[in-house]
Amino acid sequence: MTARILITGAGGGVGTLMRPRLAAEGRVLRLLDIAELPAAADGENVELVEASVTDMAAMEAALEGVDAVIHLGGHSLEESWDKILRVNIDGTHTVLEAARRAGVRRVVLASSNHAVGYVEQADGEAGDYLFPRPDTYYGVSKVAMEALGSLYADRYGLDVIAIRIGSCFEKPRDVRMLSTWMSPDDAARLFEACLSAPSPGFRVVWGISANKRAWFSLDEARSLGYEPQDDSEVYAAEVLEKHGEPDPSSPAVKYLGGVWCGPDFDTAVKEAGR
Repeated sequence: MTARILITGAGGGVGTLMRPRLAAEGRVLRLLDIAELPAAADGENVELVEASVTDMAAMEAALEGVDAVIHLGGHSLEESWDKILRVNIDGTHTVLEAARRAGVRRVVLASSNHAVGYVEQADGEAGDYLFPRPDTYYGVSKVAMEALGSLYADRYGLDVIAIRIGSCFEKPRDVRMLSTWMSPDDAARLFEACLSAPSPGFRVVWGISANKRAWFSLDEARSLGYEPQDDSEVYAAEVLEKHGEPDPSSPAVKYLGGVWCGPDFDTAVKEAGR
């Protein structure tokens, strides 16, 4: 078992869900976020760090004595290019470089389905190593994240696993998530597999549950020891009753990135004012 894990972005959605689920006897979770984190509960073995993933000195200090890092930090939605570049891309480089300097050999990166958002839905499951076709600046940052992870694995010998997360929430929020959902419990199972797999080198894996309606392959994740236990189908009737079947011509159905491929996420045009 990995004894001390640094989790960046620990105050975000996925980080908050993982805090109790990755706790284990004999393990310390070092939780880092730019915002103040909730204090440790009774018996909770955590170390709280308030810092930015863009601060090299702070990241080097946070990585001292750490066995592995789960990098969740960064903007989780579309933002301006300046913000994406500074936090998501430069921040990922800072985390990987600080890990190299600190001698931390295992890094798990939170990539996203939006790295391949403009891939059209296939009849079968989308493969693990789909060529990047990002749908947003955010998606571009995840492509850069995967590329940086590959570089640090090949050049410096780190074990780096990039998880293309589908949709990690307590339960699916819309019809698309019936295909992309990863339950919090399954997310913890996948992170544990990524932390414990022997000598994985560089890998890209899909982060979803064992969904009947899945769009993505679980072959690479299962090769690391991941065995998902949940299926979004238990929520299907509830979700379909609330949202109905989507228009088959809409981006939400046509592309893996869903509505992020639609006009509401055209950030460049909005920034240019035309």
